[in-house]
Amino acid sequence: MQTLPSLSLWNRWWQTVCAKMPFSDWLLVGTLLALGGSWNVIHADGGSERNCSKIPPYLPSTVVNTTLRLQALREAMSSFNVSAYIIPGTDAHLSEYIAPRDARMAFMTGFTGSAGTAVVTLNKAVLWTDSRYWVQAERQMDCNWELERDVSISSITDWLIREVSDTDNIGFDPFLFSIQTYESYSYNLVPAKLMLKSIPDNLVDRVWTDRPLIPPDNLIRLPDRVVERTWQMKVEHIRTQMTDNPYKPTAVLLSALDETAWLFNLRGNDVPYNPFFYSYTLLTLNEIWLFVHKDRVTEDLKLYLNATCYLAHCVQLLEYEQVRVMLKNYMTTPGVKVWIGTEYTNYALYELITPEEKLLTSAYSPVLTTKAVKDETEQRILRDAHVRDAVAVIQLLMWLEKAVPEGKETEMTAAYYVNECRSKQKDSRGPSFETISASGPNAALAHYSPSNATSRKLTVDEMYLVDSGGQYLDGTTDITRTVHWGTPTDMQKEAFTRVLMGNIEISRTIFPSGTKGVNMEMLGRRALWEVGLNYGHGTGHGVGNYFGVHEWPVGFQSNNIPFREGMFTSIEPGYYKENDFGIRIEDVVVIVPAHTKYGHNYLTFETVSLVPYDRKLIDTSLMSPQQLQWLDNYYLTIRELMGAELDRQGLTEEKKWMLKHTVPFQSATASAAVSSLSLTLTALATALLHNLL
Repeated sequence: MQTLPSLSLWNRWWQTVCAKMPFSDWLLVGTLLALGGSWNVIHADGGSERNCSKIPPYLPSTVVNTTLRLQALREAMSSFNVSAYIIPGTDAHLSEYIAPRDARMAFMTGFTGSAGTAVVTLNKAVLWTDSRYWVQAERQMDCNWELERDVSISSITDWLIREVSDTDNIGFDPFLFSIQTYESYSYNLVPAKLMLKSIPDNLVDRVWTDRPLIPPDNLIRLPDRVVERTWQMKVEHIRTQMTDNPYKPTAVLLSALDETAWLFNLRGNDVPYNPFFYSYTLLTLNEIWLFVHKDRVTEDLKLYLNATCYLAHCVQLLEYEQVRVMLKNYMTTPGVKVWIGTEYTNYALYELITPEEKLLTSAYSPVLTTKAVKDETEQRILRDAHVRDAVAVIQLLMWLEKAVPEGKETEMTAAYYVNECRSKQKDSRGPSFETISASGPNAALAHYSPSNATSRKLTVDEMYLVDSGGQYLDGTTDITRTVHWGTPTDMQKEAFTRVLMGNIEISRTIFPSGTKGVNMEMLGRRALWEVGLNYGHGTGHGVGNYFGVHEWPVGFQSNNIPFREGMFTSIEPGYYKENDFGIRIEDVVVIVPAHTKYGHNYLTFETVSLVPYDRKLIDTSLMSPQQLQWLDNYYLTIRELMGAELDRQGLTEEKKWMLKHTVPFQSATASAAVSSLSLTLTALATALLHNLL
């Protein structure tokens, strides 16, 4: 990174220039700036967002100087004869969370948001991102970059059609494009006679001289106590699906990181918050090829994988970078057919599987759909992980209840505290994502996480939302609670109660096995819709066993698979009032059989998150008797399971807090009614006695 002159030096220089510059030169400077040039020279404190219209431009201290990076990239583009280069914000496995070494978009732009696409031409550089990140982009990008407030591929291709001539090539790394992404770009560009040029050797990597290295940690195998199905059993199960498939595939290609990790019961440390490692697998009916960084596979793991033989249950280890060469060679074999899941296979591998009769596609690979249904051991240990995780969340809420009125705690100290509490629980492996700790207007941003610049002090006058989770050797957790330590407004209570009603309505629903989540998702919104409220995110996602906190393909979206017994998903309706407050109530549930009067093969949800909701935010007058009964039953479960766990850990104060916050609502209401009636009768009797006397 360039060392820039101080602001005072630039001020003195600028005063000298201004005194001597004729009007015609001013016009030239203005024209150059309008054409996309920028002076990345001012890092100042005194404003949070850049201002590229000023001369010289104002740049906050949070920006990254990208001048030399862009210059080097453009030189690389010229050597490959491309006039534009597309830089997505993903990795070769199309992961939601990516490793620092895969943050190519962030390196080139300075923008660190999780969603976006950058495009560089020989004289312009543009970032596309959605509304969550517009302010962040203006704070982090220098004036080399323009910001497009859109994320659609059509917006990007429209811009390319305007900027690139039909004789130029548009370069891209096929490892960073999904099949659908490539097809969408091509569909829009071909009518304009523009062509994409596949360059598997990533151009950003060529100029990223200090690109982070792969972590040196060795891979690990899961202990036997958390495993029911050995990797050999899983391989045979997938092979059975291959032979039973009427299209008779000879191989399955696994590209998503969690596919290989699940198949071999292995974990790694390559991606923040996710226990994955760089890998691909090509599984045939009689051979297994695992593409991995071999120097991280210990001798014990080689023995575990039978890596020294070449039989049907021997895992042949190849270097990670050899996957394209090996797949290309395999495709030359007569009669082969490769089965892929199109959602997670990158275009670099897809483009090798030709001709078309050698390809079999489904949205998700048989590994992902099999992994979605947990076996008995996985269900048991994932439940156990949620019990221990609830201890940490209860400790957080109890501490905040005492500490916030003192006025010293912030969003960041709360996030740190819950992570510390989790770290003390058995089998803890760290957080499962960056904690969303948000107070007041920050909570109105659904995916906000605190920083030194944005962290608010927690007060009794604002609602507080904490969305957090943990990785444990036996499970992954994700839970959200919203609380208020003072006096909530009527609007806040009603909104919270209606969000809770939505959570309960889904949780208590009985449905036929095979129902898709999207067909019941509206139950989470109905109570909000009745008063004209809504939320702008999904209603739930799958959760893994020491895997990703967002585990596809389970959930409530249209591209999720139908629900089956043994699946785990979150249920998380919410409501967000801009610049005021945010509410989300998130629980993880397991799908279990429902006992109905007449039908069979019906299912329902059983909640495994075990932390009570904020009592003062619940308006029971809005709720139905069935909803209140569900809530009381849930609180009884919390008392039984958490009472025993808190006793086991010797946490007496936490148990008292839990019992206080899980008093049944219906019995409390009944007691209040009886007390009111007794007072009325006593008053009436006193009055009658007074009249008689």
